[in-house]
Amino acid sequence: MTSTPATIALVDDDRNILTSVSIALECEGFGVRAFSDSVEALAALSADPPDLAVLDIKMPRLDGIALLARLRTVHPVPVIFLTSKDEEADEAAGLAAGADDYIVKPFSQRLLIARIRAVLRRASARRGEVQAEPAAPPTLRGKLAIDPARHRVAWDGHDIALTVTEFLILETLAVRPGLVKSRDQLMDAAYKDDVYVDDRTIDSHIKRLRKKFRVVDAQFKAIDTLYGVGYRFNAD
Repeated sequence: MTSTPATIALVDDDRNILTSVSIALECEGFGVRAFSDSVEALAALSADPPDLAVLDIKMPRLDGIALLARLRTVHPVPVIFLTSKDEEADEAAGLAAGADDYIVKPFSQRLLIARIRAVLRRASARRGEVQAEPAAPPTLRGKLAIDPARHRVAWDGHDIALTVTEFLILETLAVRPGLVKSRDQLMDAAYKDDVYVDDRTIDSHIKRLRKKFRVVDAQFKAIDTLYGVGYRFNAD
């Protein structure tokens, strides 16, 4: 029996982005619903929620963060935000509002599709928790507890909310404590399907990972930088 393709909602006031991304997603077998007006999108998606929504943060009438908040009152739809280049405040606000991941404009369509697939897999795992067999306990690495089946992370008992990309990078580092991982190895783990990103993208993700852990532990130093080589996770 063939499964029903996932439906992706795109909400962006840039019609060029809507057209190009819609074509790319349809070529990958997704169903697509595109909206250039966020208020119209709210009405349509509230009545018939998609499997995942890709929302631009900066939109007239109703911005992406407000749209996410309204959508989540009726359905726990997974969301990926599109943010402006170098707008770290947008990224932080979007994740705080409950977004599952974010992509910085301008973006690779292959990267967006890879992120969509990863978030859909995580959402599917969440939905399966009730009927699933008892899960294996989270892997412990010192104070770090990491649960790959549910994409959950905790540090010294405190939950840490990570994006899919951040989770994959952390998991790659933590699976072998003390082993140095190059930026190329981390890129391969976090960005599948030969999507190209530059070294600075990995550095930015590491910076945000450390910042999130330091919210619950100001002395967090478990991710080491080996300049010119890469990064490693220390469990001690």
